[in-house]
Amino acid sequence: MSPIRDDLSLLRERRFAALFAARTLSMLGLAFAPVALAFGVLGLPGADAGTLSVVVACEAIPHVLGLLVGGVVADRYPRRLVMFTGECFSLVAWLGIGTMLVLGWAPIPLVCAFAVLTGLAGAVVWPVLSGIIPEVAPPDRVQPANALLAVGANVARIGGLIAAGAVVVLVGPGWALTAAAAVYGCAAAFAWRIGSTPRPGREGGTSVLAELREGWVEFSSREWLWVVVAQFALLVLAWQGAHTVLGPVVAEAELGGAGAWSAILTGEAVGMLVGVVIALRIRPRRPILVGVLLTSLTALPYLLLGLGSPLPLIVAAGFVMGLGMDTFTVLWQTTMQREVPPEALSRVASYDAFGSMLFGPVGVLLAGPAAVHLGAHRALLVCAGLIVLSALLALLSRDVRTLRAPEGPTVAVAEGEYPAHVDPVTP
Repeated sequence: MSPIRDDLSLLRERRFAALFAARTLSMLGLAFAPVALAFGVLGLPGADAGTLSVVVACEAIPHVLGLLVGGVVADRYPRRLVMFTGECFSLVAWLGIGTMLVLGWAPIPLVCAFAVLTGLAGAVVWPVLSGIIPEVAPPDRVQPANALLAVGANVARIGGLIAAGAVVVLVGPGWALTAAAAVYGCAAAFAWRIGSTPRPGREGGTSVLAELREGWVEFSSREWLWVVVAQFALLVLAWQGAHTVLGPVVAEAELGGAGAWSAILTGEAVGMLVGVVIALRIRPRRPILVGVLLTSLTALPYLLLGLGSPLPLIVAAGFVMGLGMDTFTVLWQTTMQREVPPEALSRVASYDAFGSMLFGPVGVLLAGPAAVHLGAHRALLVCAGLIVLSALLALLSRDVRTLRAPEGPTVAVAEGEYPAHVDPVTP
């Protein structure tokens, strides 16, 4: 059997196929919903960039604050159940916002309350991804499982972003968010179909604080790890403001609205898919150095948006950003999986995500006032400059520049997706 066919044969394994479907559908919803939310809020009477900043911050703050506890939960309880619960949270939240927009009654405080629930859903689901792969894939096939999940996630991003722009334009953001809720409902159903998974916590249990301290020791003892997380704290501050507020504001005012912004995000998603393929082929001797250099490409679309460049050029820049970020993500995941003990990986991943996203809500809250006082274009140029500065500061660390991958092939032991994001970065 060829290597590709051998990898695809994992999809015939019932439990992995259920995880693949749940994760892919969840990423489809994650790509679909924010586009509809942004233009739904901007379309409300009297709403502006500041209103959107408040709503997005109400999602981002509980997401960040809940990550550390989410890491402990993911290391204590059956991960299938944790994942199912998080998808149900997303179903309820997006259905609530979508219904209000369809009915034409969407008071901002209630929209913010549902946004808080979406943030908590992310805090629940994010850390569980670090540990569930070894529970559903054979030990010698974890790395192909990681690759298949990444491909599914990126295909879902592309489909979600294309569909979001079309649905928002054709039937409105309320119906788009209702559709996103239905997607999360399907993701929850597949998460449940993963079947029983072992309780990962230790026999007898320990306190949450004790487990957090153990995770902190693993995290803080590796300079390359905490330096890059500190880099991402600055990068995500700039990215969140540019990606969730300033970019949609410029797209709405000058580029044609939701369709144009969806095209930019689709270019990014296609780049991320290509980045995964590239990352599966390259084996740099200094993976963290290469990864940090690639993160500087994140500045490119926001630089061009700030300069008022034409839409096709910005879409191409989004492609380059996505390629660089997902190549970094695979290198980062592989290094973490190799260097961090499996039993602590969910907690280390939660510290990683918490530190990286810590100032994201600040970026969101500052973006609205910055658009008013500096202008959206100047604010985007500031964001691009901060992203490049964050990469240069990370390169001052000797460990970041010199950490080497071992000779020969390595086998990943767990899977965790970087915020992109930021997403994560989320993007």
